[in-house]
Amino acid sequence: MKIRRTGLSARARGTALGITVAGAAAAALAGSALTASASGHQARSHSSGSEPTFIVGQQDSGIVSLVADSGALKGAPYQVKFDLFPDGPPEIAAAAANKLDLADLGDVPPISGASKNLPFKLIAAELPPSYKQVGDYIIVPKGSSITNVSQLKGKTIAVPYGTSANGYVLDAIEAAGLTPTSGKPNSVTLDNLTPAAAQTAFQAGDVAALGLWNPQIAVDLGEGAKVIGYGRPPLDPDVSFYIADTKDLSNSDPTRKADLINLLERLGAAYQWGDAHPAQWEAGLEHETGINAATAKIDVTNGYVEIRYITPQVVANVQVLANTFYNTKQISQKVDVASYVDNVLSKSYDGQLP
Repeated sequence: MKIRRTGLSARARGTALGITVAGAAAAALAGSALTASASGHQARSHSSGSEPTFIVGQQDSGIVSLVADSGALKGAPYQVKFDLFPDGPPEIAAAAANKLDLADLGDVPPISGASKNLPFKLIAAELPPSYKQVGDYIIVPKGSSITNVSQLKGKTIAVPYGTSANGYVLDAIEAAGLTPTSGKPNSVTLDNLTPAAAQTAFQAGDVAALGLWNPQIAVDLGEGAKVIGYGRPPLDPDVSFYIADTKDLSNSDPTRKADLINLLERLGAAYQWGDAHPAQWEAGLEHETGINAATAKIDVTNGYVEIRYITPQVVANVQVLANTFYNTKQISQKVDVASYVDNVLSKSYDGQLP
C-alpha cells in the first residue's frame, strides 16, 4: 500500500531519529508550510554535516511514523529524508531525474520507466504476507446495475495511467474479454486521470467505474460504492518494489552502497514492525494523511507488506504484466523485467534489523 496521535508531531519525533519529511503530504503531517510537487523536489544531497543523507521517495503508507515508532533507524550512520508523492509516475520521474536514492513503487511505474530506458534497478520486492488482502480495486457507484467487469463494455473507467491500478484494470478487462482498443465491439474506454481527478469524476457520475487503491476506495465504499473487481493474484501480481539509481549501485563508492542496503533493511524492519503493531500503524496513517480511523484500518489491513529478495517467480509475474502493457499499446517498447533486477538483499533476509 502502498499511512491522530498526541504528543510530538511526526516531524519532531523524526528529527530525533535523523528523519526529515518533505513533500505536500508531509505539510499536513508536520503542520508546516511545506509544499512541493514532483517538479519542485530538490536535487539529492549526499551529506548532512559528517553523515551522508539518503532521500527516499514514498507514497502515503505511514512509513514515516513506522520508522520513528519502531526505532528502525536508531544508530544508523546516515540521515534520511522522505519525499512523499501522490502516486508512482511523478515518483519515478523524480528518481530518473537523480532526485531520489530509493523509491517505493507499485509494479507498473517501473514497467513504464523501463520502457523509456530510465537508469534504475529493482533492488527488492514488497510482498503481502497474505494474498487475501487487496492492492487495487474496480468499483462502481451506489445504485449502479453493473455487477461484474464484463458489463463495462462500451463504458468508461477512470484510472491513473502508469500506476498499479492501471495494470490491474488492464488485466481485469482482458480477463473479461474486453479491450482498451477503441472502435472494437468489446472495447472499454480508459480515462487517464490523476488519482484525485479520477475519484472526483467517479463521485460526479462522469464515469461508470473507477480503478484505484485505498484509502480512496475505502472512502467511496463508505458512501455506498460497490466492488466488482479485486486486484489479487493470479490476475494481478500484487507486488511493489524498491528501486535505486544505477549510480548508487555501482562500486565506485562501496561505503555509500553498503549504507543504502542497510537503509533498505531497516525500512523492511519498520514495515514488519507495523505488520505486528497494526494499531500504531493505523494511527500513523491517520496522522500522515488525515484519513479517519475506519479508513486507516481498511488501508492497513490490506497493506501488510514484507520486503524481500526478488524471486524468479516475481519477475515472471511482472513480465506478464509488462507484456500486457506492450500488447495494449500502453507502452511503446518491450520491457525485459529480469534485466532491471539487481537484488541487494540476501535470499535469507527476513525483515529483521541489520
